[in-house]
Amino acid sequence: MTRFFTLAFTLVFILFTGASYAQEQAEQLFNQLKPSLYQIRLIDKASGEKSSIGSGFQISTDGIIATNYHVISSFALHPEKYRIEYLNNQGDKGKLTLQSVDVINDLALVRRDVKQNMPFFQLSTAAPHKGEKLFSLGNPHDLGMIVVPGTYNGLKKESFNERIHFTGSINSGMSGGPVINKQAEVVGVNVATSGNSIGFLVPHDKLVNLYNTFLQASPKTIKQQMAEQLTANQSKLMTKILTSHWQAKTLGNNALIPIINVPFIRCWGNSNADKTDALILSAVANCSLDENTYISSHFFTGSMEIEFRTMSAKDIGTTKFYHLYQQQITRAGSGNRAGKEDVTEYQCRHDLVRPNNKAINNKSIFCTRAYKKFPGLFDVLYLSASIDKDKQALVSHFTIAGINKENALSFTRKFMEAVRWN
Repeated sequence: MTRFFTLAFTLVFILFTGASYAQEQAEQLFNQLKPSLYQIRLIDKASGEKSSIGSGFQISTDGIIATNYHVISSFALHPEKYRIEYLNNQGDKGKLTLQSVDVINDLALVRRDVKQNMPFFQLSTAAPHKGEKLFSLGNPHDLGMIVVPGTYNGLKKESFNERIHFTGSINSGMSGGPVINKQAEVVGVNVATSGNSIGFLVPHDKLVNLYNTFLQASPKTIKQQMAEQLTANQSKLMTKILTSHWQAKTLGNNALIPIINVPFIRCWGNSNADKTDALILSAVANCSLDENTYISSHFFTGSMEIEFRTMSAKDIGTTKFYHLYQQQITRAGSGNRAGKEDVTEYQCRHDLVRPNNKAINNKSIFCTRAYKKFPGLFDVLYLSASIDKDKQALVSHFTIAGINKENALSFTRKFMEAVRWN
């Protein structure tokens, strides 16, 4: 097996250093690498045509193949409509069965039937070091195997769920393919591209955890496994947020708003202070969790968005100010994409609210919609608008996708207490 990976790296070296080897030697090396790399296809049963494709790589001698969850997500949610198959280096097709998923880290394990032990990719026992040369592999479209060189640039600092920053041009069809080091050990899994030779990888230890868990016990059902993972992840996220320091910050002239001091929530600001003809002076702060958990092409969860806006009238009356103020309030909406088959309609409660600190009076709207496939999880939308000043207002708004009831109420309570007039 060591010889297999030594030969695999030699091939990579040939492809990207311009070394001159005899054609028959290169073909021999290439043929020893290809058997463990696959194109993964999702086939619509009714039409018999491809619905989506990605890449995958074998990680065990008995036919376990790793890929991205999003490559096989439609099958995970609708197994009656789709089937999964592989295309190998010889153009042969075969059936794959879904074994396990990690929806948070966008990973999946599928299995092909094997009649004898097969070569497979070795998973690394250590993380790469900063600046290390890596090679991304994939089998996209009908181009055959592709090898893309790049550099390890550490973990993405703004991510709650870890992602590797990789400088390499990952083709979308390479999703689920392995990224190897010079020892031909897998150190990451292709997952996304941001263009301009910037890619993101799932760290290999996430795949190791998924595989080890699978070896211990297969999940009862894939949907139950996904529900447990979504519930555990939102609990971990909200615990981190609720126990972190919320820093009070001035917005506009005399509003105080909370800034959550965690690296994975980033904030931006804007104002119209330079507009001399503005009827209303406004200052805006937007904060967000810059990631989503992919469930399907029309259903994303795990996101958070927060917005604060102060408004002060200049040369207009109270009625005109109130009209413009109302326009801002009606713009609030959900922060994630979801369809009717995924969530219920929003149920909303309207209240006049004064926090315990009595620092502001608000008209508030609290809305929730339930996840149909994952009981106990909700999308939450909260909007409050101050009503205690004639020509001055503070609008506070947040949306959280995929949160349980207890955490939603705890966050809302802390949020309401943290927003006030200075």
